[in-house]
Amino acid sequence: MKKIISIFLLFIVSFSFAQVKWMTIEEALKAQKENPKKILVDFYADWCAPCKIMDKNTYGHQVIADILNQNYYPVKFNAEEKNSVEIFDRTFSNPNTEQKKGRNSLHEFTQYMNVSAVPSTVFLDEKGGPITILQGELSAKELEPYLELISKDLYKKIRTRQQWEDYQKKFKSKIKD
Repeated sequence: MKKIISIFLLFIVSFSFAQVKWMTIEEALKAQKENPKKILVDFYADWCAPCKIMDKNTYGHQVIADILNQNYYPVKFNAEEKNSVEIFDRTFSNPNTEQKKGRNSLHEFTQYMNVSAVPSTVFLDEKGGPITILQGELSAKELEPYLELISKDLYKKIRTRQQWEDYQKKFKSKIKD
């Protein structure tokens, strides 16, 4: 019986380490004031199949979860959110959420971040300013080089396509195929 309990507890503990510690955008911006880190915002929608795939396969990957939890404040934001958010000294809302069928309109914060499709991944600097946006579904292996590039400020040194290609060639992935 002790073995079963031990195995069960070990499973729970190991499973919990593969989880991204998601925050709200308000929580992330508040945390930045005490401990500056970059923010990754995952814009998704409830109906979005590629968003669900990214949740499971990309953000559920141990390497990605570890990088995000250590180097970023990871935020999940429903691009069609119905509730208002108060950030950047203003209130963002979504007044057009009363549709009975189909998709709702994009939240004002989603639009403010120039997100027009989901999934989209937006990176913000330590002061909440935009760095870049990645649109579309990304695998763990596709997202990983961006996470390192941005968390280590290497993106500030890349000015040309050739420099980006050189970075990609030199990048050593921690993800095993």
